[in-house]
Amino acid sequence: MNSEILKQRTKAYSVSIGQLIINLPYNIINKNYSNQLVRCSSSVGANYRAACRAKSTADFINKLKIVEEELDESMFFLELLAEFNPEKKDLILRNWKEGNELLSIVVASIITLRRNDQNRKS
Repeated sequence: MNSEILKQRTKAYSVSIGQLIINLPYNIINKNYSNQLVRCSSSVGANYRAACRAKSTADFINKLKIVEEELDESMFFLELLAEFNPEKKDLILRNWKEGNELLSIVVASIITLRRNDQNRKS
């Protein structure tokens, strides 16, 4: 998968999360968890774009680690929202699955980059 496709997917993930949140009923739980989810899900795309502008392999890995953390946090808040909004569970699960796929891609990339970096140093 190339960087442009991943940029598109991370942006689409943020948009999909936004659409989900718009459709949630307003209450104090949804408000607070949704605020957190908007921040971390949009941070996924923003930080991936920053990673693509990294100055070195180490910088790229560090920025991808931020993407990894933000994806994990997004998935956590999706899980919480699913608990409080069982009627929206299918839509929430679709977003969780995309987050999990993106997380798998990012983690695999980090592992590969670290392995390649070690091989160059050996």
